[in-house]
Amino acid sequence: MSGTGPGASDGHPRDGHPHDGRRHDGRLPVVIVAGLHGDARRAAVRRLLATAPGSVALHHDLSAAERGTVVREVRDATGVLSTGEAPLVNDCACCALREDLVPELIRLADDGLTRLAVVELWDSVEPRAYAELVAAHGERLVVTQVLTAVDPALVLPYLGNGDDLADVGLAAAPSDRRTVADTWARQLEYAPVLAVTGDPSADDEDRELLAQLHPTARLIRVDGSGTVAGEPIGTQTGTPAGELAAAAFAGFDVEAAAARQHPACALLPQEADASGVGTYVWHRTRPFHPERLYRALEDLTCAAARSRGRFWLADRPDTLLAWDAAGGALCVESAGPWLAALPDAAWEAVSPARRAAAALDWHPLHGDRCQHLVFTSPGLDREGIARLLDSCLLTDAEYAAGRAAWKRLPPAFDALLEV
Repeated sequence: MSGTGPGASDGHPRDGHPHDGRRHDGRLPVVIVAGLHGDARRAAVRRLLATAPGSVALHHDLSAAERGTVVREVRDATGVLSTGEAPLVNDCACCALREDLVPELIRLADDGLTRLAVVELWDSVEPRAYAELVAAHGERLVVTQVLTAVDPALVLPYLGNGDDLADVGLAAAPSDRRTVADTWARQLEYAPVLAVTGDPSADDEDRELLAQLHPTARLIRVDGSGTVAGEPIGTQTGTPAGELAAAAFAGFDVEAAAARQHPACALLPQEADASGVGTYVWHRTRPFHPERLYRALEDLTCAAARSRGRFWLADRPDTLLAWDAAGGALCVESAGPWLAALPDAAWEAVSPARRAAAALDWHPLHGDRCQHLVFTSPGLDREGIARLLDSCLLTDAEYAAGRAAWKRLPPAFDALLEV
């Protein structure tokens, strides 16, 4: 690796208050800023550097990976402090980022001057893995927030973009098979705080879509003016102009964030309908007929800009299946067993969040097995989605035949689940 790090002797104006209360335990606060909306992400980082004293931003540019390196830049509010390069690891730019990030953060922790490290992730890099990576070094570093930067006018175009990241020059490795849409959806939904720009081209539908996709997020304005869900961006929290900097130190629970992403206990959106945008929650207990559901997948995937949730198939009664669709593409994966399929002794190893979610869905015959799918989109056809999904459930006669008969149904999902 080349380049110079920002040392304690660099005479930089970050000094003066190197040991405020935010570092009383000796750990360096780290805020992670993600997002495919590059202009919004850079605006959020600029705002943090301008309003959080002693803050330094660390960015790895993966666009040079084809030349065999990842370019690192360290800067503060006054400009670039240092640059360097990290070699690719296993021909993977993200692997190089992982190898280089923690040593650089620890270098900043050691300099005695940095009071907040702002990790600006490259466009298609998702924040979860890096929040967990930093948290694993809790003796020196502490993740105090994860932000995703958003331009409201771009939410729907990115959510509807089914292009592979490789086709638009944003793949992080040769094996990267993600799409723009599914990457953007995960970036958006993982972060508890959204740093939102005041794009004047955004309309009420754009802002309402954002609000329904992540209704529990804290929305903070980073520049310009605008509204989210009919209110000025940032006013929902009632905090002062420096709220982004304050949010950067608010605290972040990595384990809780992971639990919120698990299909069994994900915090899915509730029913909503405003400004032409709708969220429909479909909840049933009867299992799907695998063949009928498989035939309906294309129509269901295209029925909404975003859909997600959990479901079960009659021929796989013990397997919790995750549904994740965006950009006209659907990912169906096994998320392990339903709790009802586990022996009682195994429940001790299950998280309280998972047990609580199971209790909410508990059925006297099926336990926590359920269909819980949520569709969010402008112009949503609730009735059409409900009719199609209901037609895929077992009929009364099929249901009455019992589990032995269910397991003999055509295994339509074997290829999709790579059995």
